Amino acid sequence: MPFKWSAVRVSEAMDEVERQINLAEAFLVEAKVKVTEARKIANLPQYLDDRLIRLITQIERIDYVKDAVMGIRKAIPDGALETERDRIKYGSQQTLIG
Repeated sequence: MPFKWSAVRVSEAMDEVERQINLAEAFLVEAKVKVTEARKIANLPQYLDDRLIRLITQIERIDYVKDAVMGIRKAIPDGALETERDRIKYGSQQTLIG
């Protein structure tokens, strides 16, 4: 039974999302380095260090975003991509039985 939604379009959208995440990740790694350096400031009050630690934790949540993308990919039924790609490649011709 054919799907009414496009598995290929969902997969392509996740490809685009992953590209954007990869671009952002380099900046987030650099931000985490800078926050870690800020934690080394002499005589930093504990309440500020706590906030910096929370900021690092928030930056690390990029892994949750990656996991969400993988979850979407895994939710695409097995064979749906291949079936749709074949249909696009070869067209949707009806079989003649004679």
